[in-house]
Amino acid sequence: MLLSFGILALLGGLWGALARLGWDLPHGSSLAALHGPLMISGLFGTLIGLERAVALDRGWSYAAPAFSGLGTLALLAGVPEAVGAGAYTIAAAVLAGGSLLITIQQPAVFTGALLFGALAWLAGNILWLTGQPVPDLVGWWLAFLVLTIAGERLELSRLMPQRRGSEALFLFAVGLLVVGAQNKLMTENGAILFGIALIVTTLWLLRHDIALRNVRRTGQPRFMAACMLAGYAWMGFAGVSLIGFPPGESSFGYDVALHAVLIGFVLSMVFGHALIILPAVARVGLRYAPLLYLPLMLLHLSVALRVGGGLAGWEAVRQGSGILTVVALVTFVGALVMARRRDGEPSRRQGRSEVPSVDPAA
Repeated sequence: MLLSFGILALLGGLWGALARLGWDLPHGSSLAALHGPLMISGLFGTLIGLERAVALDRGWSYAAPAFSGLGTLALLAGVPEAVGAGAYTIAAAVLAGGSLLITIQQPAVFTGALLFGALAWLAGNILWLTGQPVPDLVGWWLAFLVLTIAGERLELSRLMPQRRGSEALFLFAVGLLVVGAQNKLMTENGAILFGIALIVTTLWLLRHDIALRNVRRTGQPRFMAACMLAGYAWMGFAGVSLIGFPPGESSFGYDVALHAVLIGFVLSMVFGHALIILPAVARVGLRYAPLLYLPLMLLHLSVALRVGGGLAGWEAVRQGSGILTVVALVTFVGALVMARRRDGEPSRRQGRSEVPSVDPAA
């Protein structure tokens, strides 16, 4: 039930995204204005809140994805934005509370990153609730996703050897993210600081993530590693873009940097983690299949077209990139369904059901 709210936010957000790119769609203009909140708070807020609630296993923690879902329903129903923003703010506060509890129980860099990520989401939602325009607060929302993903990758890679000073460097990157978000991405100072933070975070994760080791393996570990490494490349590119083309001074800088992070980095991470997270939160068995590389390639091709179209000023290419992103998402879902059905056929013939296994090294 709670997962369906995230799917609803995804559909509304994609509809609004296509409208923002210039496609003439019914109710497109209203959803275009809500594209960012629906994707970040409605989709990712619900998924992350649900994942954290399952991990925490406390009844009250499910209030986070529940309020995210209510916020999505409110925005799609056309009620005042303040209602949806208020629901998203409550969801972020609950997520921050749960993250704080986890950090107290298990003090570590990765739990601290998850806590700071939740607090960044809360800060962004409060600013939106008070009437701040999305471009002025979007740095907080990006910090929410970057820190959450970084924290989860650190948790999976915590057994990797770390050099002295590595934690201090990561905390330095977190500080730059916070200051850049506070100074706003639409200012040159904020964009440069945030861009440096993305570059430092990218380099830090490349050094400490198990992806570089798993990419030399086969099957699911290699696929997940490919998703991680491709995502890191786009996050690093977004950092360079923010420094070279500050959004406040460039007509395409905002769109290029934002979607390099949100599509190239975040959605690539979603593709990579889906085989682990969805079975936990949706109680559905999923299997790896080589076919999953097809939507992954389509996804990153769509980002390349979005970036290239923006840099060159080719509106038709930018419009086409939006359709290709939707195709990549639909193809990914289709590939998961096909892999599940093929995996289930031998089990049905043998009169038994198989439980999906996950490589511990993944």
